[in-house]
Amino acid sequence: MTNFSQFEFRNLPGFDQNTFDGFDKAIPMKTLVIYCFDPRAAEVPKAVADYLGDEVYPGENITDENGVRIGHTRTLFALSNGGGRALQSLQSIATMDYLFHYQNVVIVHHSFCGMTSYTPELLIEKFHIHHHTDISGLWDHEDMAIEDYEKTIKHDVDLLDHSPLVPKHLNLYGFFYEINSGQLTEVVRVPASERSGS
Repeated sequence: MTNFSQFEFRNLPGFDQNTFDGFDKAIPMKTLVIYCFDPRAAEVPKAVADYLGDEVYPGENITDENGVRIGHTRTLFALSNGGGRALQSLQSIATMDYLFHYQNVVIVHHSFCGMTSYTPELLIEKFHIHHHTDISGLWDHEDMAIEDYEKTIKHDVDLLDHSPLVPKHLNLYGFFYEINSGQLTEVVRVPASERSGS
């Protein structure tokens, strides 16, 4: 065993990864919210929790008689990346399906996001000038910038809807969040019953 092996679930006595059925009893996750890491958008998870109405956020730790953290009451989990984009979140969505039996994935893009300050072509050009590397073919141009909020939100939800990494039992939502007013506007919703291939 290495220095931190004692903290790995796989190494706990009695834990069997082949029969593991999720952490739902310890942490009742229902919704994964993907949003921008811009600190001005920090209220997005709470806004989504309030909008959906049946979520617990931020929640609190549950401890045993020895003060060991054995669970949490939160049902809504936050995942942030540049622009709150779907593409960067696919691995987490797939992993969370193994760990939890959750129901919703929510994409939120916010006003005055830094990803609206350039076009994909400009990003490619500047990256080449500064780093001497061509990134033009690494991912779709639609995933490089936010050129139109409504189109980008719909693009991201569509990307999730058609990705093999996103289980078909998940409901998908796309929202726009105005950082000054705190207003959250639903742009698109794809219920699990209407998902591609369902």
